[in-house]
Amino acid sequence: MAAQPIHPAALPPDELLAQCEVRFVRRSGPGGQHRNKVSTGVMLRHKPTGVEAEASERRSQAENRTVALFRLRVQLALDVRSPCETCPSPLWHSRAVGGRIAVSPTHDDFPALLAEAFDVLILCKFEPKPAGERLRCTASQLVKLLQKEPKAMLQVNRCRQQLGKHPLR
Repeated sequence: MAAQPIHPAALPPDELLAQCEVRFVRRSGPGGQHRNKVSTGVMLRHKPTGVEAEASERRSQAENRTVALFRLRVQLALDVRSPCETCPSPLWHSRAVGGRIAVSPTHDDFPALLAEAFDVLILCKFEPKPAGERLRCTASQLVKLLQKEPKAMLQVNRCRQQLGKHPLR
């Protein structure tokens, strides 16, 4: 049996970065002369999907690359769908204990969990209760996970609206 492909948001940072086109840019704003003379801004484009992210708020190119990579992982979680034949994943099991999902929105695991939640929500026609049951967490915990990323809530509520359902809060 072939291994299930890994969602791009769940890839280790080095592997994901290897799949990206990286550009360094200058941006205006705080940071003084250093910021205006050196290309510290980082723009990433995931070549297989075309999803992009950037960061330029830090003075260090390395810090901006780290921030841009995390933003790319979150955007991939929102934009790229994958079949979830083995849902919930081992990562999900490790983070959803006793029906509660324990993860910070800044943790490296967050984008992969968000991607998995989205995949299951789509299967369950954006209904949190059956999606939560499938993921072995409560519906409210699933909604709280989505609320940690405002773009996720907007996307879910847009999809729910298209299906004639009321928005989640």
